[in-house]
Amino acid sequence: MPQADTAERLQKVLASAGVGSRRACEDLIFRRRVTVNGRIAKLGDKVDPATAEIYVDGQRVITNTKLVYVALNKPRGVVSSLDDEKGRSELADFLQDNFEQRLFHVGRLDADSEGLLLLTNDGTLAHKLMHPSFGVSKTYLAEVVGPLPRSVGRALQSGVELEDGPAKVDAFRLVDAIGKTAQVEITLHEGRKHIVRRMMDAVGHPVTRLIRTAVGPIRLGDLRPGGFRHLSNAEVAALFKAVGDEA
Repeated sequence: MPQADTAERLQKVLASAGVGSRRACEDLIFRRRVTVNGRIAKLGDKVDPATAEIYVDGQRVITNTKLVYVALNKPRGVVSSLDDEKGRSELADFLQDNFEQRLFHVGRLDADSEGLLLLTNDGTLAHKLMHPSFGVSKTYLAEVVGPLPRSVGRALQSGVELEDGPAKVDAFRLVDAIGKTAQVEITLHEGRKHIVRRMMDAVGHPVTRLIRTAVGPIRLGDLRPGGFRHLSNAEVAALFKAVGDEA
């Protein structure tokens, strides 16, 4: 049971989380579309927004205002660190003093790579997003040395042998080709270090530029290099769904 001094009406908590108006949230509760801590909610229920696990139609609703979920477009030449001991350009340079909470980056991009990085203080979700057993996909746009024969895509989808074991992509698509340069889109759920670069090296087409464009359901979109944005409630719910966290 929630503590008396922290408990709030469920419809108020849902409305504050952006689900809808209080009246609309009451209707959701009445129609048995809301669960709290694994049970179907009732009108009149009170919850602690900092600890309750609330779902609407099976999708997680984040009600703890202390939890932060951020998408950052990491520029090339920046290390994936919030406290680099060598004094190199790092993620904290772009976040500056915008967050009181201590954030952690979900996975890494090497200094020469750029694109989407997720940051959060939700340790449970971050662990699931990074752990290979949950199979969260990552999509990259890679500029590689061409020309590129059709057999490359088939080889990568069948699997290539690396020094630390076989690896294969989930999807491969030729985006553009100009002379001796090609752009390809690669989707995989592998998390090993430099995996895309090493796989392209293995098929004889080294990467000259690498941009991560998506992590699971979250897209980089038109976020400028060095820019960041808070994830929407729908995006956070989609991340929980991607790791199988559904009611």
